[in-house]
Amino acid sequence: MKKTKPAILLGVAALLLGGCAQFERNQPVATVDDDAYCRANSGEPGSSAYAACRKDRDVAASRAAGGSRIERAHRNLAEDMLNNPR
Repeated sequence: MKKTKPAILLGVAALLLGGCAQFERNQPVATVDDDAYCRANSGEPGSSAYAACRKDRDVAASRAAGGSRIERAHRNLAEDMLNNPR
């Protein structure tokens, strides 16, 4: 019993700390600043190529942050179940 008690306590502590961990599945990876990227690849701010580059980067970031279609459907279903109990 004396040898298993520390192992049990360690296991309980690991479970409690594991429950506190926060994981973000859809974190966008920001490797380069959008402004710097578009200046280097599309020209100066104010040009149509720069504006198109920024728009494309914004669309890509919103898609990455929004998650997949299945996750949105699951979120919508959960909200519907919470807001409209039967």
